[in-house]
Amino acid sequence: MPFRFIRNLVIIQLKINNEGPFNFVLDTGVGQMLITEPSLVDSIDLVSKRTVKISGFGEGEDYEAFITTPLKVSIKGLTSHDVSAAILKTDLFGLSSYAGMRIHGLLGYEFFNQLAVKIDFADTVITVCRPGKFGGFKGGSKIALNVDQNRPYIDANVTCNDGTETTRKLIVDLGAGHAMSLEKVSDKSVFSPEVIPGSLGVGLKGLISGYLGRVKAIDIGKYKIKNIIASFPEDSATRSVAVPRDGNLGVDILKKFVVIFDYADSAMYVKASTGFNIPFEHDMSGLEYYATGNGFNHVIIDRVEPGSPGELAGLEKDDEIMAINFKPVSSMTLEQIDDLFRSKNNRILFLDIYHDQKFTTLITLKRRI
Repeated sequence: MPFRFIRNLVIIQLKINNEGPFNFVLDTGVGQMLITEPSLVDSIDLVSKRTVKISGFGEGEDYEAFITTPLKVSIKGLTSHDVSAAILKTDLFGLSSYAGMRIHGLLGYEFFNQLAVKIDFADTVITVCRPGKFGGFKGGSKIALNVDQNRPYIDANVTCNDGTETTRKLIVDLGAGHAMSLEKVSDKSVFSPEVIPGSLGVGLKGLISGYLGRVKAIDIGKYKIKNIIASFPEDSATRSVAVPRDGNLGVDILKKFVVIFDYADSAMYVKASTGFNIPFEHDMSGLEYYATGNGFNHVIIDRVEPGSPGELAGLEKDDEIMAINFKPVSSMTLEQIDDLFRSKNNRILFLDIYHDQKFTTLITLKRRI
């Protein structure tokens, strides 16, 4: 089945109780199916629902969600019955604005539990079959996978800043767009020569704050991946994690491979793919932004990192980016904008901005990590 790969999100279409199609993100970091679009409660045929408190990654309070009656979930060529889901009463993630298209939820364990799932990021194709039928890759690697509380974990060797190696338990998180995170690290210099403060995303409890740095290397099977941009979340954001772990392995690393998840065989298979040697780069503008409006064709700044090129250019939260280098952003995808803002150190970009009135400013990109 084809999928859309947008800002490191693997997006598939599915139907629920014969209604839809709806756009869902494949996310191995999710146990129960999670519907993030509250309006879906009126779109699918629910006989009854009960309310529960849910908790997870982030720094805020627990949130309420509906637990549904068993659902029928249909994906191209596949149908699952008696799937339970949680429907958030409030959209906490803002995935639609982040992706620039309507996103309705996250699909995790139910999709991976009874299937072997092969994801080819370069060709944007998912292939599924019965567990144990793929048999791995010629010239690839088989990695032991431990599924705990419906989430997959591996033990990976991480090379510290001084060249020593340490084994870390990482959740394989298909819903995390970054390369990797390392949690409960009080002395960041063990792994990274320098770090900068930053917003690391949004979890079930809200904003995840922490630091960004570069880790020397990580071993994924026989492959050594070097000079990785890593996230170091604040300890307060990880206290509610149910299964003890040392961090996660995200899509910015996984997309360098063709990957097979075989939960039943307790294995993950990887083989290097197109782009394996492309270096890791981080945003060089200091801007965080999202898409809104009909067609998601308005790009609004959500946050400006203090001291960043964005702040030096006079940009503020809620400014609208109208054009970059005289090209309207309405004709660009958010990914194309991302690529521009991490394209080259010291590159100068012209931005047309609307803040009460339209004005043009220059931003000089700066590699901060």
